[in-house]
Amino acid sequence: MTYSPVPIPAHLPERLTLTLWDFSWFVRTGPGEPFEDLDRAFAEAVERGYNTIRICAMPYLLFGSGLDTTALRLGSMGGEYAQRVRWYDVAAETTIDAREHLLELFRAAKRHNCFVIVSSWEYQQSPAFAALPDWYEALHAVDPEERAVELARAQSALVDVLTEHDLADRIAFVELHNEVQIGHLTEGLGMAGDEAVLALHDRLERGLRMFHDLQPEVPVTVNYAGVPVGEMRGVPHNADVLVVHPYVYGVLDALIETYGLRGPIEEYAQEAARRELLRPGAPDLTEWTAGEAWRMHAMIVSKPEIYTHDWCDPEAFDRWLYDHYGEHRLAMNSRLTLWLETAADQAAARQIPLVLGEGWVGYTPKDGRFEEGPVGAQICRQAMAESARVGAWGSIVCSNAAPQHSMWADADLQREANAIFTRA
Repeated sequence: MTYSPVPIPAHLPERLTLTLWDFSWFVRTGPGEPFEDLDRAFAEAVERGYNTIRICAMPYLLFGSGLDTTALRLGSMGGEYAQRVRWYDVAAETTIDAREHLLELFRAAKRHNCFVIVSSWEYQQSPAFAALPDWYEALHAVDPEERAVELARAQSALVDVLTEHDLADRIAFVELHNEVQIGHLTEGLGMAGDEAVLALHDRLERGLRMFHDLQPEVPVTVNYAGVPVGEMRGVPHNADVLVVHPYVYGVLDALIETYGLRGPIEEYAQEAARRELLRPGAPDLTEWTAGEAWRMHAMIVSKPEIYTHDWCDPEAFDRWLYDHYGEHRLAMNSRLTLWLETAADQAAARQIPLVLGEGWVGYTPKDGRFEEGPVGAQICRQAMAESARVGAWGSIVCSNAAPQHSMWADADLQREANAIFTRA
């Protein structure tokens, strides 16, 4: 089936330098939080060489749920739970007028000549930070077969509101949702392998078709965890941008498998973790109390992984990665190159631009420093050079290079890596 992609608007940058603000830009707005002052966050981004942010724009909450969002209460996952977990360490509770806050973000983007990739994390994480479960419940009341279509309607309504306020020119493109293979967009498929890939493809294709019908001049897509090598047939033919997240993992995969961070609770290597990774006084995983059930379902990260990040000695975690990195270095380099070349080839075949929306090593604890250390920093440089080599339209220094992460302090690395991409 032939499809003519929506052209990328001519006013957008030749290359997008991305910083990942995800759901943090509205969750972490309280006193002392990194997005308390949006103008400061944008100014710091520009100073580091960025021209584009990628966000969860809360589309279904604002334009599909029917909920009153004028006083949206947001905060932590509860007590000390997830306070040492990257992306989940919300310290201050806050209340926002969610629609007005979205408009203010776009106004700030315009003031700083930045652009926005409009996405959604709503079927993965965003509702878990709300004080009440009504947002989560509204999302899950939607039939899984219709979730992509309803997201398309909501994203279109969001574009309409931005147009009314003369802010739609800040949109780089729209993603119906983040990492569509991981999370609650796949609910109800009831199958595996090729059947699941094609069934999800059909859901996403209908969603993209709906958005195109409503917004024929706005590029739209979905994005993928990793690079779905061997499943590229599942990428809808009517996507206007190919967006993938090349987390190469490698040595981090080895740690995850060694201790069972993403397996069943009963298979977690408790004693080995206690000897080699955890802080003194850590409870057993089986005795550790997680948060409210609806939050756990909303956030999708496994209990053993949250527990390990919460209770690890971050230096011990980093030391394990350094100790074993040599065993995986060549494979990680090869995967990065192969994945980027595969993604670039697929984008070229479809005659659409390629954007690398997240990457590079993987999901490490909040206080871990592997990605900004000597090994991780060099991977960032290499990835940006490879992104330029394969002709990507957009790329990212690192998923951890954002105001809510410690890597934000290394402004020199971010300027250097962004320059590698833009000057190539």
